[in-house]
Amino acid sequence: MKGVMFIIFALSILFFLGMAHFFFASKRPGVYPPKYILRRRAGAFAMGGILFLLIGILFAFFK
Repeated sequence: MKGVMFIIFALSILFFLGMAHFFFASKRPGVYPPKYILRRRAGAFAMGGILFLLIGILFAFFK
């Protein structure tokens, strides 16, 4: 069970790192793809990170 929780928390961290990457990429001038696409990707990664974080917290409480 600890291995599953580690994987879930690791995925959460990876999603948050991906969100930060796309968010900061959208702040640079002259980037491709367009900024609104980068912001949508950052939002999608943030939602994935939040989802995996909540699942990990639920596993931690009910182990």
